[in-house]
Amino acid sequence: MAELTLDDIRAAAERIAGTAHRTPVLTSRTMNDRVGAEVFLKAENFQRIGAFKFRGAFNAISRLTEAQLARGVAAYSSGNHAQAVALAARLAGTSAVILMPTDAPPTKMAATRGYGAEVVTYDRYAQDRAALAQQLAVERGLTLIPPYDHYDVMAGQGTVALELIEEVGPLGALLVPIGGGGLIAGCATAATALSPGIRVIGVEPAAGDDTARSLAAGKRIEIGVPRTIADGQAIATPGELTFAVNKELVDSVELVSDDEIRAAMAFAFERLKIVVEPSGASALAALLNGRIKALPNRVGVVISGGNVGLERFLELLGRG
Repeated sequence: MAELTLDDIRAAAERIAGTAHRTPVLTSRTMNDRVGAEVFLKAENFQRIGAFKFRGAFNAISRLTEAQLARGVAAYSSGNHAQAVALAARLAGTSAVILMPTDAPPTKMAATRGYGAEVVTYDRYAQDRAALAQQLAVERGLTLIPPYDHYDVMAGQGTVALELIEEVGPLGALLVPIGGGGLIAGCATAATALSPGIRVIGVEPAAGDDTARSLAAGKRIEIGVPRTIADGQAIATPGELTFAVNKELVDSVELVSDDEIRAAMAFAFERLKIVVEPSGASALAALLNGRIKALPNRVGVVISGGNVGLERFLELLGRG
């Protein structure tokens, strides 16, 4: 079975350089004092399309053949991967068809169309999105770019941790949001190679604890589509390829409530002056709520995205 390596992530970094943004690392004395550690936030809300997903999508699409590019690509996503594939496809001169749930955030659906993709909708609670996307790809001769279960996608996402550790040096712990597991698989691969002894800690919404359950069981567990404000983490079961990496490299998974995610979004807005979407705030929520025991002196936190519309942002923070 193929493996993900630091060399794969470094190669991805070279491919995306100059196209993907090298996102800023944010610090806050208020946050450091509150948690009792030096914290470095990797702000992927400043990435192209507003989330880390652009890294993996662009890396994967940049490796396609001319024949594949001529036929086009397909993807399935609740929003951020959809936008990432749509933009990466446009930059590569190819077309994209994206399968999105009918209840995807309107801002994400509009942005996906805005990047030039065709959007096909489905019911996330009644239909199997992966099977539908595979059928669509076969019918139209498209290359499917999955949101996480793909080595080129995982390698692209790993450049988040690669950049962070290159900039700030070794860390004692790295907190990463978990959806399908591609971001943390890539980040864990980079972080454990570059910062020996680091604890890689995943964070999931309490309603969507499929990875936590799967790691405890030693096999992939399916929980049904979770209902949580963190739409990017509303995953029923971990990816097959991602889980194989994560069960070896991830030390633990912490759970946070939707209310704790809301509070982290408010903290990010008020103290850090940034807008973070619910999924993007989950790792910060775990840190702020003391989920990490024996917190080391230097901690990295991935803010995975900031794609939330104004109305939804106000609604989530109770001022709609």
